[in-house]
Amino acid sequence: MTDDQTPWMRLLRELFGDDAEAALEELERMGMDPAALAQASGMLSNPAMLDHVLGQIRSLVAQSQGEDVNWQLAHDVARGVAAQGGDPTVTAHVASEHRAAVSRAELWLDAATDFDPSGREPRVWSRAEWIEATMPTWRVLAGPVATSVSKALSGILGAEGGGTGLGAESSALVGSVSPTVCGMHVGQAAGEMARDAFGATDLGFPLLAEPRVVLVPSAIDAFAGGLGVPEDEVRAYIALREAAHVRLFSAVPWLPGHLHTLIEKYAAGISIDVEALDEAVRDVGFEEPAKMQEALTQGIFASHHSDEQRETLASIETLLALIEGWVQEVTVRAAAPHLPSIGALREMMQRRRATGGPAEDAFATLLGLELRPRRLRDAAALWARLSLEAGPEERDRVWAHPDVLPGAAALDDPQAWVAQWLGGAEEDDVDRALEALLAEGLGDGSPASDPDDGEQDPGASGTPGGAPDGGSPRR
Repeated sequence: MTDDQTPWMRLLRELFGDDAEAALEELERMGMDPAALAQASGMLSNPAMLDHVLGQIRSLVAQSQGEDVNWQLAHDVARGVAAQGGDPTVTAHVASEHRAAVSRAELWLDAATDFDPSGREPRVWSRAEWIEATMPTWRVLAGPVATSVSKALSGILGAEGGGTGLGAESSALVGSVSPTVCGMHVGQAAGEMARDAFGATDLGFPLLAEPRVVLVPSAIDAFAGGLGVPEDEVRAYIALREAAHVRLFSAVPWLPGHLHTLIEKYAAGISIDVEALDEAVRDVGFEEPAKMQEALTQGIFASHHSDEQRETLASIETLLALIEGWVQEVTVRAAAPHLPSIGALREMMQRRRATGGPAEDAFATLLGLELRPRRLRDAAALWARLSLEAGPEERDRVWAHPDVLPGAAALDDPQAWVAQWLGGAEEDDVDRALEALLAEGLGDGSPASDPDDGEQDPGASGTPGGAPDGGSPRR
């Protein structure tokens, strides 16, 4: 058998064409023995395996051409990770049970808030269906950072292989490594989230283009196991939380776009620690994308933040705490007459959100951003006190405009903020102030600009409330 007939040379010629000999020399220089690799993989005795490997590599190279991130691979990896351990199709019976839980939740919420349901049919999804529906959002939120990582990685790999003498075909293969690695990275994170997500609002912001109640039975069942709480109560509580989130995002249309804008703004300022990335590449070598993808989880984001990033991060954390605190207040009030285990369920969910689960960890891996409402208890205390002293209608009026929301300083002393809010002005003055805020931009007679279009940046002051001292615009 000539060298050209051996499986490893066939593989190299398929990949590198006329550069096969140079590629072989480079592999040997790196301490790799192609013959031993072929023997260990079984390619010597299984030509079909070789064809499969070649097909996979050709597909990766083709998908990555012209892309900084291989999004098709990200989708495929996410589906594979989500399916680990099984991902059964949602049966009609299971779907009916969960839709019934949502219907009950909506009825209970009617007594706790005047915010209306979204009006959209609830969905009961498998993990695979969750992936299909939410991947567009991950592409928007994680795309810029993944692209930055990919470009930095491409530069490092180009420098690593600069003296190999390989030609255009081998350069195409090396060039496909960065999009491949970053596609695997995004897909792994999205798949981990799919295994943990109860619905489409677990992280405190909606993952769908339009607010809709979504439940994932496999994640809910896994979570309910071992809690010592009846499964139907766990299901009802999670349905309540999901429905409460959706009501808030539907009734406050500026909120989802504002959150996404803040996250994108934070992500746009992320810088890559090129030295850490270079060290990771040297440690694992670029011939093993899976190991390189794993290395991307080890501190590749620069640890320092700009002043603008710190302000944006404070805005995100405060806004997430306000959302989570409002949802907790409304959910507890709605559930109290119906769920005997509401106290235990609330405490369990507080711990889960405060410490973070796989979903939060995966998002931190993607963006270096921890989406944990650290001041949840303070925000919940603020909403609870406002509900007690002024009622649900006054509580929900606070969401009328981002400049009306309490800032971070308000969470330091919720009681003082509530007193200031309730004692700052007469009702008519409040209405006029809100109307003035909402009418900004109407001077030319045209409709107000949509906060979702990114032109407005209500979080620029560092807190969602816009007032540095956490005070209310009712003063």
